[in-house]
Amino acid sequence: MTEHYDALETRNAAQREANLFSRLPDVLRRAMAAPAYAERLSGIDPSDITGRAELAQLPLLRKSDLPALHKGAPPFGGLVAGPPGSFGRLFTSPGPIFEPEPLHADPWRSARALFAAGFRPGDVLLNTFSYHLTPGGFILDTSARALGCAVIPAGPGNTEAQFELIEAYRPVGYSGTPDFLKILLDAADKAGRDLSSIKRALVSGAAFPQSLQDEIKARNIDAYQAFGTADLGLIAFETSAHEGMIVNEHLIVEIVRPGTGDPVAEGDVGEIVITSLDPDHPWIRLAIGDLTAALPERSPCGRTNMRIRGWMGRADQTTKIKGMFVRPEQIAEISRRHPELGRLRLIVTRDGESDKMTLKAEVETSNTGLLDTVTTTLRSVTKLGGSVDWVPLGSLPNDGKVIADDRP
Repeated sequence: MTEHYDALETRNAAQREANLFSRLPDVLRRAMAAPAYAERLSGIDPSDITGRAELAQLPLLRKSDLPALHKGAPPFGGLVAGPPGSFGRLFTSPGPIFEPEPLHADPWRSARALFAAGFRPGDVLLNTFSYHLTPGGFILDTSARALGCAVIPAGPGNTEAQFELIEAYRPVGYSGTPDFLKILLDAADKAGRDLSSIKRALVSGAAFPQSLQDEIKARNIDAYQAFGTADLGLIAFETSAHEGMIVNEHLIVEIVRPGTGDPVAEGDVGEIVITSLDPDHPWIRLAIGDLTAALPERSPCGRTNMRIRGWMGRADQTTKIKGMFVRPEQIAEISRRHPELGRLRLIVTRDGESDKMTLKAEVETSNTGLLDTVTTTLRSVTKLGGSVDWVPLGSLPNDGKVIADDRP
């Protein structure tokens, strides 16, 4: 069995980087044909953006801001140059966020994930992601058909009808949430139905804890995880190595400090930022609000692209203290003003009937003068009083969390 989808997956990392950034200026020009990008990137010469350092200077586009943008300039917030009629399908996700599907083959870039999970041309796939208004079902449907698979567009629910389809078409694989796969298997056992044709699965959209992984494996199904969003499509996928997830081709992935656009140190947890090189629907530094960390070295599966640890929580840790919002951007500003500090974490607790906040700050050498200065900065930036506690360098967890709300 061929191990890789194509030669792009095993090319030299430097070749991939050079290819991505040689294509980026043209993608930026196409993006800037849309009014919102033209405004956001005003004064930028696309030909100057030739590497990660230059890309990091461009403003972030936060996914959390998309609903307001789409409402203000429907349907796509001024971020898409073409009219709705220039796309193939038009979807919506909660927010609402409106997503167009480009007309080219595999528009959501999921075929690689299916291939890595063992799917091959001629296989039959039971796709249980929703086909109703949202792109979930079509993300896997279009990719499976681009790979040469036949698709049963089952959607979620209605287990009895699913049993009939499975027993008639004998699909080799499943795509959907891990939870619904378990529901199907349990219901089939109870009803005495035959689901034995399903030997592999690509799962996403919900947690897949080790206990459930072990249960699915015990039922002779080889399951792989995929990570993506309704607006971007597939971002990363699991391979036979089962050691993190491989970043998809044709994407530039950055991991930045929450509340900023600044790349974190290698291996640190931060927010995922994606630049997509799809010329029909480019995304420029979309901060999706999810945390991850890069893994060192190359995957044992032979693919050479960046590896990430998968989903590690949410980056938006905004919380309300004494009636005022405190945001990760403010903690990042404290860090910017005091580069002698290491990691910072704002701990929010209750003291009697009042909110209390304490900034834990890593420092190599503590002194009273610095403590007083940082305490003043904390008040200046947040407009709230709080205390500062020194902790040793390296003592705060590397989990991307900068605000911890520990109130009961």
